[in-house]
Amino acid sequence: MDATVKPYLNVETLSLKGKKGLVIGIANDQSIAYGCALHCRANGAELAVTYLNDKSEKYVRPLAEGLDASIILPCDVREEGQLEAVFAEIEKTWGRLDFVIHSIAFANREDLHGRVTDCSRDGFMLAMDVSCHSFMRVAKLAEPLMTNGGCLITVSFYGGRKVVEHYNVMGPVKAALEASTKYMAVELGAKGIRVVALSPGPLKTRAASGIDRFDELMEAAAAKAPTHHLADLDDCGSFAAYLVSDLAKSVTGTTLFIDGGYHIVG
Repeated sequence: MDATVKPYLNVETLSLKGKKGLVIGIANDQSIAYGCALHCRANGAELAVTYLNDKSEKYVRPLAEGLDASIILPCDVREEGQLEAVFAEIEKTWGRLDFVIHSIAFANREDLHGRVTDCSRDGFMLAMDVSCHSFMRVAKLAEPLMTNGGCLITVSFYGGRKVVEHYNVMGPVKAALEASTKYMAVELGAKGIRVVALSPGPLKTRAASGIDRFDELMEAAAAKAPTHHLADLDDCGSFAAYLVSDLAKSVTGTTLFIDGGYHIVG
C-alpha cells in the first residue's frame, strides 16, 4: 500500500445492489419521483412503485415496468387503507425495506391560489394531511420493515423557509414537513433509519403547474442562482441515489438543497 494512503481509508463506489425501495409520487416522466427512481434502479436497487388512481395508472405503469418494478400498486393517501396495503404487500413480497422516496403534495386550487390568511380550515387540513402527515405515516409503516436501518426521503421547497410569491399555503405545509423530518430523524436514528428532505429549486413538474405564474418563478430563480441554471430530474435523482446508499450513512435530519445555490440568494 502507498504510504500516503491511510490504512483505514474505505473507498467505496455508489451501489444500491441488494437494496429494496418504495417510490411514492410518480405521475409521469417529468416527476421528481421518477428521476429518483431512475437513478436508484440504474444503481441496482429493486423498486416498488405506486400510482395515484385508475386515471394515473396508464401513465405510471409503463414507467414502473420500465424500471422492472417488483411491486406496482395504487396509493392515494387520502383513501383509508391504501398506504397500509402497499406496506403489507412489501412485507409479503420482500420481508424488509431499505428506503422510501416520498414525493407527493396537494392543495385545493382555491387555497393554493389564495392568500394564506384566507385558507379554509378544511383546505389547510387536506394540504397538511397529503403533503406532510402522509410522510409520518410512511415512516411509521416503514420502521418495522427497516430491520437493517434505512433511509426515508421527502421532497420540500424553499418556500417552506422564505416567502415565495404565489406559493401560498404550501409554504406553511412545507415548513411543517421539514420540521417533521428533523424530529423523526431523532426518533428513528437509534435504529439506523435516516430521514432527509430534498429541496430542489423550481422544477416544471405536474404538481408545480398548479402554482400561479410558475414560469416566472422559474425564470427568476435561474437568474438569481449562482450557477444561473436550475436543477433537473437527473440532479435530483443522482442525489437521491447517493442518499439512500451506504455512502450517506451519516446524513440525516436535514434539508438538502439542489437548486444551483438559489436558496442562498433567493
